[in-house]
Amino acid sequence: MQYMLIFREGAREFDLRDDPAEAPAYWGAWMAYIGALNQAGVVVNGAGLQPPRTTTIVKVRDGQRQIQDGPYPDTKEQLGGYFIVEVADLDAALSWAARSPAAAYGSVEVRPVLPPPSAP
Repeated sequence: MQYMLIFREGAREFDLRDDPAEAPAYWGAWMAYIGALNQAGVVVNGAGLQPPRTTTIVKVRDGQRQIQDGPYPDTKEQLGGYFIVEVADLDAALSWAARSPAAAYGSVEVRPVLPPPSAP
């Protein structure tokens, strides 16, 4: 079964990516986690995301497109990235989520991937 692991990080942790003193430890933890996922052969797809300041939000209200740059101001955790993993069950997906660096300082959402619809 496929699950999406969605990593959320606070702004402080997200900024560690670019901090010359902190980035090696930050990226080292992520590279170890990614290496373990790949070694286990459970990764279907995944990617990190650019900083929240690069976000553009699109809404359509009353037929009009509305654009908002940047994240919502009340956002406390930023979406940092995701992996889609193929594992036996939810318990296995939760185990991988708990091993993520984000689980220690942010959160990891685990959600089953909706299978494609069957052809009529």
